[in-house]
Amino acid sequence: MVATRETRENFLTSTAIGKSLSLYRYDFLELRLFPENQRGLPEVYNLAIEEARTDPAILVFIHDDVHLLDYFWVERVLRALESFQLLGLAGNKRRVPRQPGWAFIDEKLTWDLPENLSGVVGHGKTFPPSHLSVFGAPGQEVKLLDGLMLVARSQTFFDNELRFDEAFDFHFYDMDICRQAELKTVTMGTLALPVIHESGGSFGSEGWRRGYQRYLDKWKA
Repeated sequence: MVATRETRENFLTSTAIGKSLSLYRYDFLELRLFPENQRGLPEVYNLAIEEARTDPAILVFIHDDVHLLDYFWVERVLRALESFQLLGLAGNKRRVPRQPGWAFIDEKLTWDLPENLSGVVGHGKTFPPSHLSVFGAPGQEVKLLDGLMLVARSQTFFDNELRFDEAFDFHFYDMDICRQAELKTVTMGTLALPVIHESGGSFGSEGWRRGYQRYLDKWKA
């Protein structure tokens, strides 16, 4: 499931994930694309979930600026889903009050201790990546996940009445879905999957600050 501002015609040649998927033309993969998207990610993600009500699937929510570097990424996902119900590429094993991001512990964006973090993500626009963020060993159970890539079986959403909160747009929807999942005792963990992420995020932007305030208003901590 990918939402992009690119047109459908340009998606496969102009986006990182489009270029990746053009290589992995497996018969069992189905791309649900929202081209020229102007809506918040929770809204389109929820549409994809609802479409799976009568057609169960493993749902992969991924940003369009992610390069998949593993020919066998599907097998990695399937194996990881044997251990956890909701997967991501990076996460935190703990959660603290007023946390402004999965990796941070305060509003100054202070990084949490390495022993609390899990996952590995490459950064840049070429291979090898210009920088590799080794947060911690992947394959660990966590309480918060980065929304860069989220994976779950569609039935997990239906069985637990779990949906993305459309009050959020591009920021904090990942923190929020993890808080919901924690309340529903949905297990969460990090996936060992090599990727390159072209964007470094927009922490501290006006949109990010609005999302953070919504998050605090909703969860109170």
